[in-house]
Amino acid sequence: MSTVTAPAATPAPAPARPRRRADGARIITVVAALLVALFVALPLYWMVATAFKSTGDVAADPPQYFPTHPTTANFGSAFHQYNFGRYIENSAVVSVIATLLVLGFGIFAAYALARLPVRGKAGVMMTLLMISLFPTVALAAPLYLLMRDIGWLNSYQGLILAYTALNLPFAIWILRNYFLAIPKEMEEVAWMDGASPVRTVVSIILPQAKPGIFTAGIFAFVACWTEFLIALTLDNDDAHRTIPVGIALFGGQFTTPYGTIFAASAVAMLPIAILVLVFRKAVVSGLTAGAVKG
Repeated sequence: MSTVTAPAATPAPAPARPRRRADGARIITVVAALLVALFVALPLYWMVATAFKSTGDVAADPPQYFPTHPTTANFGSAFHQYNFGRYIENSAVVSVIATLLVLGFGIFAAYALARLPVRGKAGVMMTLLMISLFPTVALAAPLYLLMRDIGWLNSYQGLILAYTALNLPFAIWILRNYFLAIPKEMEEVAWMDGASPVRTVVSIILPQAKPGIFTAGIFAFVACWTEFLIALTLDNDDAHRTIPVGIALFGGQFTTPYGTIFAASAVAMLPIAILVLVFRKAVVSGLTAGAVKG
């Protein structure tokens, strides 16, 4: 008598619901990223497009989304009628020197807070955090009185001192977190060889901390380059005005040259765009390393 063997039961397919959820989350993430990029890109496009429009095209109703008759007259007006070249020079001098001072002081302060046995380290870090979050508008009047008393109104050194003090706490935070992520073994070898803390920072830390230094430097430079309130408070002389204050004062009592304003804004945006494009990998690396260990 022959026996019939029943075929083996095939396993039931795994539910596809988790896969569908992952695909849905990915789609939502992509759509959100595109919306954010569009939200950021549209104002930039409108600024650049308006910079190349004539006065009639700027005031057209309905608005023109593309410059029908492109012109560079707005750029010429910014540089010749409103002395925009002088504003760029002032902003460059103040921003570069203030950024170098922020990095110079910030590197050694961050290293001391990250590696050396400093008493009250937690209190110092909390104080730096509170200073970096303090509203700038509350400091405008005290800074004005201080600069007036020492005779530094309408000068480069007044803005440089103010910008250095305002941006130093945040730079110390970024650099300290990055220094904490660097292994201590190489420093310990340098200490065993008799290297001083300064020699250790220069020879060991700085070569390994370039991404963090670039990150802190770019943040400080952008903050100085775009700052408006302190520059308006401390400098009312046209010879020392920076870009944000100079652009805000374009025009007269009854006219507002929107094309010239947008042209000057587009030129002022170029250094920041170049810095971000050139050092984008270093900035991402510095921010990521600083977030790993704090």
